[in-house]
Amino acid sequence: QVRLVESGGGSVQAGGSLRLSCATSDDAYSRYCMGWFRQDPGKEREGVAAISTGTGSTYYAGSVKGRFTISQDNAKKILYLQMNSLNPEDTATYYCAAGSGACRRSRRLGAPAEADFGYWGQGTQVTVSS
Repeated sequence: QVRLVESGGGSVQAGGSLRLSCATSDDAYSRYCMGWFRQDPGKEREGVAAISTGTGSTYYAGSVKGRFTISQDNAKKILYLQMNSLNPEDTATYYCAAGSGACRRSRRLGAPAEADFGYWGQGTQVTVSS
């Protein structure tokens, strides 16, 4: 069973940065597609970034390209999301997600595809004030 634990959320002013972390206990980390999604109340969940932990290929939503970076520490099985140049539209609960494939749908889409993911963390809140 995959267990995902997010940390690193908080409040920041526009233009600031935050780094989110996601620790997973699953030994199959290297065969997983992992990613970050976000959801604001009243809105649909949005894919932010995804990474194939085996190949290192990454996929980003257009709204965060050039500002956010997804990365991994395979030895520690930790996923990161570095968020720079934050703006109030980035305010949301951010969820770590994992899937047992190789991000096949995200690769075809060129952006995170929710269908690649079957495991979800509890979420961490990010609030950006103007």
